Amino acid sequence: MSDEKRLWEIRLGVIASEEQARAVAEQVERLLCPDPDHAPPCPIPWSLGIDAEEEMSEDRRREYDDVVEQHRIESGTA
Repeated sequence: MSDEKRLWEIRLGVIASEEQARAVAEQVERLLCPDPDHAPPCPIPWSLGIDAEEEMSEDRRREYDDVVEQHRIESGTA
C-alpha cells in the first residue's frame, strides 16, 4: 500500500428515519474529528453530506438496491 495521500470517497447507505440518519452522521463526524472545538485546520480534512433517497440521482439510488432489498426481506414487507 502506498502512503501517498489522495481524496477518497466512502459511501454509506442506511435504511433509517431522518433522526437516525443524522445520529449516524454525527457519530461519523466524531470519528473523523473527535474535538470539534479545535483550532483550524482539522488534522484530517473531510466533508460529510446527507441525502434522502428522493434527493439522489437514479444512478446513485441504484447503487443501494441491495440495501433496499435486504431491508424489504428482513422487515417482512416482501
